[in-house]
Amino acid sequence: MDIKTKHVIVRRLTKQYRRASKKQHSSLIEQLMEITDYSRKHAMWILKHPPRPRKQRRWRRRSSPYRCILPKLKKLWVVSDAACGKRFGPMIPNLLDALQRHREITVSAKEKQLLLSISPATVDRLLSPSRKRLQLKGRSSTKPGSLLKHQIPIRIFTQWSDQKPGFVEIDLVAHCGESLSGEYLNTLDATDIATHWTECVGFMGRSRWFATEAMDTIKGRLPFKLKGIDSDNDALFINAHFMWYCQENKLTFTRCRPYRKNDQAHVEQRNNSVVRKYAEYQRLETPRQLQLLNRMYERLSLYRNFFQTTMKLKKKERLGSKMRRVYEKPPKTPYQRVLECKELSAKQKLRLQKKYQLLNPAALLRDIRKLQKQLFGY
Repeated sequence: MDIKTKHVIVRRLTKQYRRASKKQHSSLIEQLMEITDYSRKHAMWILKHPPRPRKQRRWRRRSSPYRCILPKLKKLWVVSDAACGKRFGPMIPNLLDALQRHREITVSAKEKQLLLSISPATVDRLLSPSRKRLQLKGRSSTKPGSLLKHQIPIRIFTQWSDQKPGFVEIDLVAHCGESLSGEYLNTLDATDIATHWTECVGFMGRSRWFATEAMDTIKGRLPFKLKGIDSDNDALFINAHFMWYCQENKLTFTRCRPYRKNDQAHVEQRNNSVVRKYAEYQRLETPRQLQLLNRMYERLSLYRNFFQTTMKLKKKERLGSKMRRVYEKPPKTPYQRVLECKELSAKQKLRLQKKYQLLNPAALLRDIRKLQKQLFGY
């Protein structure tokens, strides 16, 4: 018997107990003891001090002032590719400005004020019915490379200066589906540690020549000079060919510790949020798919780096057995971080700003979705 039922019985017997004579008190106490398994002393006390019934709280239902902008908020959220509230909130001013510039959205002065003042928590609350999550898992094709390991130094996240752009983490993502047999496409994913600028290039197979060719493409797309590369222990990177490539281009070449993915936390996170989110887990193996994949990555580079904010870790603090992480506030886009870098000249920043003014995030996302449909045939 639960406590609520016992309290109901006590309150009913209390009414009889107060009107009863002294002789009847004993029978009521024994009756309560038999039903509830209370001790005699407790039964006597609780009949004199019965528990009060709890009053049900009446919650006030206030209509949110942000309900009127929900359709416009949803449109911006779709253009942000369903970003979470903490990332989507800081995106709203830039997305709204870009969409208004390209006549993708029309808002009144009051709606604009509400959109710019909404908090991330309110965003998540309003958009929770529309949010859907899809979690998939795939196979890993990473094979450890044993050659030249002693010549390539190990780097952990504390050894590089995170304030200078140009030092990137790279990783290989396989589009093999459920089988590792035969030739299939791979994606070379590169993420700059300081700015979170991410570039992806696809190529066929695991050829070292194609890997360095993809690295040249990434180097040409970066808005700053490439200075260093940090890879995992995949045999595609730990070899004389790739080491020679870094020496010829005067790049610092390091590797992470074996089986320690946290040493490459930046690029590992982008493997999921960029590559797997858009290229998914299906098997890709034809030249036509390679062409579509790289066309999608070109538009994805503009969309993600110029309009998608990222959470950048500033520091960690250990409080007893817990680790407290402090993130950059507000979150910024890689483009905004690049503009803040002192290493870039005013001419380079002006070129980036002109490029940003011409970009339409809604049109870029439509192109990405169209290429996805062609790539996967749906």
